[in-house]
Amino acid sequence: MKPVTFTGTFTALVTPFTADGDAVDLAALDALVEAQIEGGVSGLVPCGTTGESPTLSDEEQVLVIKRVVEVAKGRVPVLAGTGSFSTKKTIAASQAALAAGADAVMVVMPYYNKPSQDGMREHVLAVARVVSCPVVLYNIPGRCVVDLSADTTAQICDKAPNVVALKDATGNVLRCQELKRKLGERLTVLSGDDALTLAFGAVGASGVISVSSNVRPREVSEVTRALLMNDFVRARACHFALVDLHNAMFLEPNPAPAKAALAAMGRMTPAVRQPLLPASEATRRKVADVLAALDTNFPKATS
Repeated sequence: MKPVTFTGTFTALVTPFTADGDAVDLAALDALVEAQIEGGVSGLVPCGTTGESPTLSDEEQVLVIKRVVEVAKGRVPVLAGTGSFSTKKTIAASQAALAAGADAVMVVMPYYNKPSQDGMREHVLAVARVVSCPVVLYNIPGRCVVDLSADTTAQICDKAPNVVALKDATGNVLRCQELKRKLGERLTVLSGDDALTLAFGAVGASGVISVSSNVRPREVSEVTRALLMNDFVRARACHFALVDLHNAMFLEPNPAPAKAALAAMGRMTPAVRQPLLPASEATRRKVADVLAALDTNFPKATS
């Protein structure tokens, strides 16, 4: 198994579309990947929720992952989102992602069908048994309804050595604290919410899988860089400067605000796929105001 380090800022990439939303805009995707790497992110996460994976065809998912891998050229790891509500489909998507060149896979807890703790454990173990790569768990009760407990996470870690990290989007710092107290260095925890990166870092998380870094990769990376250096004064100052941006990214369903920001920067169209809708005029104005203020107020780099 190829080792992958899950620390710092991993960007949950948006998937750029043509103006009508019918096709992936590969040129815009290429430019987005380059901007992320230039901005200093530690890794890239295509085909997660921010990448609108529920509306991508199987062929489009492979296309996006393969393209991100090709453009990244090994400069940063590629963690592909492959999870679904079906164990069989998750296994197939994970195998396809690895064939496309991904370094690791991220498996969200099955949504809608509400499996038990035992069901979630067996789902993950079934995937982990058949993929020869690091597996990152993704726990987001707000979208999946189910919540992977710390005890079940520990059971998975005991039986699946290639499960190495967790994206924690519970919004619960106490959960992160419990995981790190229980599992220590056995499991890397990454914040799944930009607004909680600082708080999670204080109790042992190693970084963030970020939406905001699509728009401001260098600034978001500065927060996690400071945290990893135990420079909490710098991390707090940078994080506080980003809070308005983090909030703006969720004024409407993700990733519409992020795409609105990137469209305003000339990076891509604002198109999202239904049932999502492009960001409203009010949100576009708010995002523009937040970006202008951030450009002025973000703390200067220390010497």
